[in-house]
Amino acid sequence: MAAATAPISTYKTYLMYKATTDATQYTKLLDIKSFPDLGGEPERIDVTTLSDKIRKYTPGVQDLSSFQFTANYIASDYTKVLSLENKQTAYAIWIGAETSNNVDTPDGSNGKWSWTGDVSVFKSGGDVNAAQDMTITMYPSTDFAFTV
Repeated sequence: MAAATAPISTYKTYLMYKATTDATQYTKLLDIKSFPDLGGEPERIDVTTLSDKIRKYTPGVQDLSSFQFTANYIASDYTKVLSLENKQTAYAIWIGAETSNNVDTPDGSNGKWSWTGDVSVFKSGGDVNAAQDMTITMYPSTDFAFTV
């Protein structure tokens, strides 16, 4: 499927992973309800000297210490994510899917952001008349790589 040329919704956004360290293909980890910013501003380093009339800055490093996803709590999905804890795994967010016979197959046709890192999962609290959620926290060890 070709990339969209107009604004798109978050529909058909997928959290993907490589099931094993030697896997070459990504597969869908689980359905997500929300995802975080896929990047952020780098810190600014003050390089102002006593000769400068205004402050001067240079870009520093980007802080990607952790970021969170929300998903419906389903015991099998919870167990699947739990089994990935304390393992460096390849993850990705794919936007876009090919639809055939009413079945969506993630293809990342509108963008793929990939990284390697560790994961943690916990059962989120609840409210009256609300869905049961879980929170998935990612700890990246690499920068995001973007492809279409």
